[in-house]
Amino acid sequence: MGETVVLRSLLGDALRETRLQQHRTLREVSSAARVSLGYLSEVERGQKEASSELLASICRALGVRLSDVLRDVSEELAVHEPHPVPVPVLEVVPERSPVSAVLSAA
Repeated sequence: MGETVVLRSLLGDALRETRLQQHRTLREVSSAARVSLGYLSEVERGQKEASSELLASICRALGVRLSDVLRDVSEELAVHEPHPVPVPVLEVVPERSPVSAVLSAA
């Protein structure tokens, strides 16, 4: 799994799959979602990063919940996403303030 999976590609795949399962054309969905056919095509191909408002509009046009699409995409992303490498945590030692240094010297 050397290739990085891009979220917009997974979202586009999920939207296209939903549209095709409904036997609907890009034109039908773009019209219902009030987004240009070309832009919807680019979103489906993972070439454009759609805003949350646009995604919600597309999902409404498809008759699906955005939360369901995002959940499905999240599960798919988890399959491809590498586990994070632990990052060492450095201990922060507070510096002595000039006042406490003077008091301790007294």
